[in-house]
Amino acid sequence: MPTQSVDPRTGEAFGPVRKDTSAAELDSVVAAAARAALPWGRTPGADRATALRAVADALDASVDELVPLADRETGLGLPRLRGELARSTFQLRLFADAAADGSYLQVVIDPLDPSPVPAGHPDLRLTRVPLGPVAVYGASNFPFAFSVPGGDTASALAAGCPVVVKAHPGHPQTSEATGRIITDALAAAGAPGGVFGVVRGFEAGRQLVVDPRIRAGAFTGSAAGGRALFDLAVSRPDPIPFFGELGSVNPVVVTPAAAARGAGLASDYLDSLTLGAGQFCTNPGLLFLPKDSGLLELVVAAAREREPGVLLHGGVAALFASSFNVLRDAPSARLLLEPTTGGDAGFRAGVGLVAFDAASVAASPSIVRTECFGPAAVLVEYDDLAQVIDLIDALDGCLVATVHGEEAEPQVADLVAALSTIAGRLVWNGWPTGVAVTAAQHHGGPHPATTSSAHTSVGTAAMARFVRPVAYQSVPRSLLPVELRD
Repeated sequence: MPTQSVDPRTGEAFGPVRKDTSAAELDSVVAAAARAALPWGRTPGADRATALRAVADALDASVDELVPLADRETGLGLPRLRGELARSTFQLRLFADAAADGSYLQVVIDPLDPSPVPAGHPDLRLTRVPLGPVAVYGASNFPFAFSVPGGDTASALAAGCPVVVKAHPGHPQTSEATGRIITDALAAAGAPGGVFGVVRGFEAGRQLVVDPRIRAGAFTGSAAGGRALFDLAVSRPDPIPFFGELGSVNPVVVTPAAAARGAGLASDYLDSLTLGAGQFCTNPGLLFLPKDSGLLELVVAAAREREPGVLLHGGVAALFASSFNVLRDAPSARLLLEPTTGGDAGFRAGVGLVAFDAASVAASPSIVRTECFGPAAVLVEYDDLAQVIDLIDALDGCLVATVHGEEAEPQVADLVAALSTIAGRLVWNGWPTGVAVTAAQHHGGPHPATTSSAHTSVGTAAMARFVRPVAYQSVPRSLLPVELRD
């Protein structure tokens, strides 16, 4: 981990930050989490809910400390970061409600049936129990909502699992401050010591996922980093589930009828593409649009009006430039707009656009699988929707796919059905950026979007990642978990 934070607007270092976690310190943190696992797991859901609400209250009370600090480390802007912190405390309270409600346990009570087999059976009662300590890996682009106080932390704590967070090096001081606030709030609420901890450094993160006391991992970040941790998790002598959100190009398909919406549609697309300087996991980096509709020219014109955005740090800036070069240099690529990068200081990038025709993509589909983390997009012009539908099988799994169209258009139903096979969420006449935190949300998708497409990292269903089913057969009522006592 760096010895100082860096302001991405100016490139200036400031700090200092704490040193990387040593092997001895990591052992101490994980040992404390292991000791807390049984008492925290047996803590009634209503009491865990009280502790989570106390954490939310403490973070809200610290907004004037946390938001300026996060802004200086990430350059994301005060309004965006205030909204993100509010989202984080909202989801803490939402998971608190879910913990108190207990519906996530999916209780089934099947009383004794004395009939002859096969119909007859003993008394069986099914519930879910916490997995144990969870390793959470914070993301660089969301210093609150997908980092130390993020949804993985909230959902694991709500499910009854201690959490050890590996802080992201892109915002070390923000991670340190939020970690301190969460630790103090949990202690004041009566949570067992060790139920939450923060560690720092690449080696600590690697050792964390292979520690036999860690029972699951949750990650949001790059495909390379997430896959490396996933491989470690599943190659352990005792493999553990690892829920990684890795990367996604998030295709948008504009139908012939929708293309007539013209400049408004082009502007709205650029709004979504450049939100947060394009540093969203739901960034719509692949746009299919009808050939000769004039929409491509409108997108380019709208893109030329956009000011360069601030990238999170030098590593993101370098990766953005190299990824765009791959797209620009691909066979049959048409460079529409070269992204401006750099500047007088700091890390900035303007919009970059590259175009292909559908036939070229069909011949070499790998050219549209490159995720360019930042304000860049691939535009693919097609002759008819059948071409797009045929190409969908060649696309990678994604978090979200979007259709702008009219309900009665020919082949639109087939398009929606095809996109549903590769996406975790499908948006109709909207934009993929902005992920509502609700019970019906699914923020996941087939690989490489995630390592486990059956699960979500947003919404109350995220708790299902950190519990497992246990059936109790003929167990006396007094020995059953409370939710199984009739």
